[in-house]
Amino acid sequence: MGRNMSRSTRPAVVAALCAVGILLAGCGEKVIDNSKTEEAIQSNLEKVLHNKVSSVSCPSGQKVEPGATFTCAVSFAKGQQATATLKIINKEADVKLINLRANK
Repeated sequence: MGRNMSRSTRPAVVAALCAVGILLAGCGEKVIDNSKTEEAIQSNLEKVLHNKVSSVSCPSGQKVEPGATFTCAVSFAKGQQATATLKIINKEADVKLINLRANK
């Protein structure tokens, strides 16, 4: 995997992750369900990139604030590491992948 995803691959990954509307209501506020988000990222990256993902780790307790971004760590089976940046696009907790960057 290069430093950034290719321009031709990035739109497909973004489209695949646009509808990950996953949230939990906790203590009166909505937060992203990190477990379901991790599963969705793993599944979609494997489908689009045809590269086995061994794990995805997203922060727990991420508040649903449209426009906010957060990052998840991605580990590929071949030992490659990447950081996925996601943006919350609405109050329903739909997120989209805005960047996938290989770690050095």
